[in-house]
Amino acid sequence: MFGFGVSEIIVIGVILLLIFGAKRLPIIGESLGKTVKEIRNAKKEISGIKKTNAKVEVGESNESEGQPQGSDIVDTVQKKVTKQFTDKLLGQVPGVKQAKQLKDKADKIKKIVS
Repeated sequence: MFGFGVSEIIVIGVILLLIFGAKRLPIIGESLGKTVKEIRNAKKEISGIKKTNAKVEVGESNESEGQPQGSDIVDTVQKKVTKQFTDKLLGQVPGVKQAKQLKDKADKIKKIVS
């Protein structure tokens, strides 16, 4: 496991216990587990789409049929996964929601000024 021995893991655990306290460690572990699970699911979803796109011939023109091309599908999925991850992050980390709102307002102002 990353080259850590038992003694190193125990030292890291004690340091985390001292920094965060016994009450917050289970919450942090649960959040970390959920994040890893979401990243794995997103990776599986993206790899599934890439396999599907690999089957589509390069010379085909799907736009004329009203279907998005392979790169458009990947971009859409990446945006969806990013949005889901951002929404989860907004709910878990204090201050991020306000920072995102400020960024969105700044982007709107840039569009109006441009």
